Amino acid sequence: MVSIDLFGSTDDPSEGAAGADLNAPLAVRMRPRSLDEVRGQSEVLRQGSPLRRLVEGSVSAVTGPMSAILWGPPGTGKTTLAHLVATAADRDFVQLSAVTAGVKDVRAVMERASTNRSMYGRQTVLFLDEIHRFSKAQQDALLPGVENREVVLVAATTENPSFSVIAPLLSRSILVTLESLTREEVGEVIDAALTDERGLAGGYDLDDEARDHLVAIAGGDARRALTSLEAAAGVADGDVPFGSDAPERTPLTLAHVEQAVARAAVRYDRTGDQHYDVASAFIKSMRGSDVDAALHYLARQLEAGEDPRFIARRIVILASEDVGLGDPTALQTAVAAMHAVAQIGMPEARIILAQAVVHNALAPKSNAAYVGINEAIADVRAGKVQAVPPHLRGSGYTQASDRAAGASGGAKVEGYVYAHDQPDAVAAQQYLPDDLHAELADRSYYRPTDRGFEARLQERWTWLKGRLRGR
Repeated sequence: MVSIDLFGSTDDPSEGAAGADLNAPLAVRMRPRSLDEVRGQSEVLRQGSPLRRLVEGSVSAVTGPMSAILWGPPGTGKTTLAHLVATAADRDFVQLSAVTAGVKDVRAVMERASTNRSMYGRQTVLFLDEIHRFSKAQQDALLPGVENREVVLVAATTENPSFSVIAPLLSRSILVTLESLTREEVGEVIDAALTDERGLAGGYDLDDEARDHLVAIAGGDARRALTSLEAAAGVADGDVPFGSDAPERTPLTLAHVEQAVARAAVRYDRTGDQHYDVASAFIKSMRGSDVDAALHYLARQLEAGEDPRFIARRIVILASEDVGLGDPTALQTAVAAMHAVAQIGMPEARIILAQAVVHNALAPKSNAAYVGINEAIADVRAGKVQAVPPHLRGSGYTQASDRAAGASGGAKVEGYVYAHDQPDAVAAQQYLPDDLHAELADRSYYRPTDRGFEARLQERWTWLKGRLRGR
């Protein structure tokens, strides 16, 4: 593959370690040279997938290489995959950025690509970074070359292409959605850079805490991880003694990483005591209505790389267990936040979680429903499960009539009073089994508080008990 800029200079981005430019950033030097070196994106690079076939240069007698739009967060391999596409079938490679390029630049690429194909039989891959920054007119300029396959367009964007890329261009391309790397995959990227001759070539000894911090601050972005690693290595170099005291491998510690990225490590073990301690403090702060403390512990979890979906689930539980009917809308907010976080992901998910935290922390609190169900379960486990009163039994099964069973809906049977036929739709009759009917005459499982919305429920439940219990 030959990479060509608009002024005719060439280089070979796929050159081996011996020819690597050590002045280039570590993230550039460590760019994968083959699919085997790519970390993450296993789904879109599976055998037979359109993107893999494009990278491998697999075309049939009736189909040629298709253009592709790569959509995903930063550091997920968009530029890397574009280079790998260009490697296939000895294609020429041209890279433009939508930030600086204009229609004139695009047309110059198209003219050169047309010449190379007609005169030399060489195909051109155009990698256009940040295509969402191109105007409609600029994107229109790409259409003829893409339509006639004078170029294979590989466009990268962090914005939803449905809103940022014109429909004619979308219809002529395959859309590939890339995902952020997992923590394990980011760790593999860091490990490879430590040992590879193109990277740090085994010259540094990275301790476990430093590695964990690099993984956490990367946020699934391989480029950010490598940039932070390179900066930390530079800090570590300044601490190496000269002469005979110099170690064979330079120690690279957590302090070096913290100094390099100006970001302290959050002491947080996602599977150990710190995980449970911070999560517990987070819940108790919301229960205690301290918004500042709740946001603090939310931030600690997010900065430590905690799964935002775990946090969202905890908020949903609290919204029912501790807020309950003190503010019924708190559960709605929490559930909406849980679904939104799953769809959006970080970093924007932090805003959604913060809204849910603030709502639930400020809401009037009630655990009456939580206490009520626990007491009811305790009675059931204690054996208080006498027969259902005859007038409440179901009628939808064989021989129900022989048992003088009641009926659901509006059916009229002896002993059963249909609530909707009564004033206020409240039927004064026995609903509990005999043992609990007597026991709960003077107490209730559900004891509403006088806080928030539940104060209204307290008044209604007191009135209802008077009607239902005949008091």
